[in-house]
Amino acid sequence: MNNSSHPKILIVIAGPTAVGKTTLAIDLARHYQTEIVSADSRQYYREMAIGTAKPTPEELAQAKHHFVNSHSVTDSYNVGDFEQDGLKVIDELFKSHDKVILAGGSGLYIKAICEGFDELPPVDEAVRNELNKLYAQKGIEYLQDRLKTADPVYHEQVDLNNPQRIIRALEVMQSSGKAFSSYHTSSVKQRPFKTVKIGLNLPRELLYQRINLRVDEMIKQGLIDEVRGLLPYKDYNALNTVGYSEIFDYLDGLTDLETAIALIKQNTRRFAKRQLTWFNKDKDMTWFAPNQIKAMIELIDKA
Repeated sequence: MNNSSHPKILIVIAGPTAVGKTTLAIDLARHYQTEIVSADSRQYYREMAIGTAKPTPEELAQAKHHFVNSHSVTDSYNVGDFEQDGLKVIDELFKSHDKVILAGGSGLYIKAICEGFDELPPVDEAVRNELNKLYAQKGIEYLQDRLKTADPVYHEQVDLNNPQRIIRALEVMQSSGKAFSSYHTSSVKQRPFKTVKIGLNLPRELLYQRINLRVDEMIKQGLIDEVRGLLPYKDYNALNTVGYSEIFDYLDGLTDLETAIALIKQNTRRFAKRQLTWFNKDKDMTWFAPNQIKAMIELIDKA
């Protein structure tokens, strides 16, 4: 770690989907002449571009991004892996920059970098298999209800449309007898940098309007063909996510296109709401409208 007199500052840019995090991160990266580490767990996958609203080639050219297109959907990559890899990259960047930007909407991934996690206990393979079987037989609502009863705190935070995340929480609880959320709170690890957390938000109507427009734009850009090309991988965890699962259902003949698009909009709005619930619990977050960049720079420069 560079021992210059300047404290090293990690600028965290968080907030719901479609609020404008990418644009702001690039503006701040250019202002501070630094680089961006992505905390959007869906943008790591090379094969998923349109449905994850990944930065465009033009945007990527304006500021260097780490962890965009870094993995394949066939890779098993989780938040614990990201904590290790992300800290290594940030540590490296701090050797030549006083400020580094961490931007994205994956609350758990931001928490991993800023605070760390407790080690999760080993899980009995039989428990996992049993939960997968229950999911196949009874559907996702059954798992959601079990999680709500067993761990209402994590139920509030998790992406409820992602069966793998729910199964992960239930298997850890069944194996350890402890709530999954309890592993996220016990000890904050000391980091060798200061953190300034910027939360972006917009009036709800405007945010929902932006989400709906973005989904229409994704369809125009060719989301259906992107998902069609991913049919051979549809059972991989990375693709079990909003914007992809609804189109898989359409391609499998389970819904019509109009319904699939309406569901993507609805599920994305729900996802945005959950992201805000998560980030609102973070007492260190200072909230701004996306265009208040001057005020954000003042906050960062005071740190």
